[in-house]
Amino acid sequence: MSRTYFLPPLPAAKNPSRRQFLGTAAAASAGLLTACQTPAPRKIVRLKSTAGKVRLAGIGAGGKGAVDIAGCAKAGAEIVALCDIDGQRLQAAKKLYPQARLFSDYREMIEEMAGKVEGVTVSTPDHHHAPAAARAMRKGMAAFVQKPLTHTIGESRILANIAREQGVVTLMGNQGHSGDPIRELCEYIWAGAIGPVRECHIWTDRPLWKQGLTRPEGEDPIPDHLDWEGFLGPAPWRPYVGPRGDNHRNRGAYHPWNWRGWWDFGTGALGDMGCHLMDPARWALKLGDPSSVEAESGDMTRESAPNWSVVTYEFPARDGMPAVKLVWYDGGRRPSDELLGIAKGGNVASNGSLFIGDVGKMTCGTFGEDIQFTPDSKVKRFPKPAPSIERSPGHYEDFVNAILGKPTADAATFDYAGPFSEMVLLGNLAIRTQRKVVWDAATLNAGNMDVSHLVGKNYRKGWEV
Repeated sequence: MSRTYFLPPLPAAKNPSRRQFLGTAAAASAGLLTACQTPAPRKIVRLKSTAGKVRLAGIGAGGKGAVDIAGCAKAGAEIVALCDIDGQRLQAAKKLYPQARLFSDYREMIEEMAGKVEGVTVSTPDHHHAPAAARAMRKGMAAFVQKPLTHTIGESRILANIAREQGVVTLMGNQGHSGDPIRELCEYIWAGAIGPVRECHIWTDRPLWKQGLTRPEGEDPIPDHLDWEGFLGPAPWRPYVGPRGDNHRNRGAYHPWNWRGWWDFGTGALGDMGCHLMDPARWALKLGDPSSVEAESGDMTRESAPNWSVVTYEFPARDGMPAVKLVWYDGGRRPSDELLGIAKGGNVASNGSLFIGDVGKMTCGTFGEDIQFTPDSKVKRFPKPAPSIERSPGHYEDFVNAILGKPTADAATFDYAGPFSEMVLLGNLAIRTQRKVVWDAATLNAGNMDVSHLVGKNYRKGWEV
């Protein structure tokens, strides 16, 4: 269900950007967090290109960004602009899309390309998701944004509201949502293959990068090809630290990959994989907002996510389904062998889910694939249900087709992805407060403590959402 609210910014960060933002930042309202009614969605803005071709701009041209841009191009989009703070990545992308204009600042690109593109892909570190997507949608651009949708819970609500108000096409980059396996998993659960589900356990092999860190000392020369101010963007200023022996895989402390473990830039293991691995449970169990969340974790610091965590979400009964407990594990933790119904020390997939129903138990992989009944399940076989959920032609095809105005399958639009990302990121709220969070989703408030500093965030001047 879509919701809306006004979230005023916290006081501006003390370190202003050294780069002058072109254009005027939108004025932010002041006051406390206030709930209000959901705005009526506008009619979806469709393609205006006279050539009938979707023109896209890519924000983040390397790593996952390169994959997302290529996926959209394969789906039929024309890539006409590219933006990255790393000049080397930008030049590599230019070789693949020679007609594209190049930018190092997405704020400038969005201003310049307004009316010239139908949409953007946003595949950046998490802290840039909301500032980039909000600017693009306010210019009438469709937005494909990598998971998690945003860096904070409050930003997820904001982006979902902007998308409805602007009437633009949206999609979050959790590709499993467009696959057949997740649909088949839902169909098994809804057909009663294991009866009413009261527990779900989800685990991952992340983090693959270092966490539990303290800020490195010193400062290294900024490489000529890197726009360090652009990397920091809305985050508080800190010095650049390049490859050192203590960096994971001898990469820079933050760029290009290790940013995930730092709270200023990333959302840790939970933020990285939660929107993938929790999606089968979210969809199949029709999960809405949890009533409470609590967490155990190890080696967390003020600066960095923990080396491991176990997060327990409690959901009330909903839509004919019973109350359910969902437990998340990362950093080497996973459900017990007893829960998994296997012999001690048995083989377990590195990423997966376990569903415990009244009459059976089943597991699946990251995106709902490899559905199996556990060895101790009372139910061992169940006829494959007839398809009841429309199948998708593909994740990027869903995005491009939606812009063209073509029919699309169930997709992770911001109406779905916004509340879903709120749910996932609520786990980080429990991790960071180290207390049980009793949650009121309507007001984005934990009734048992003040979490406004974690629901919202500071933005450096010129980078506000």
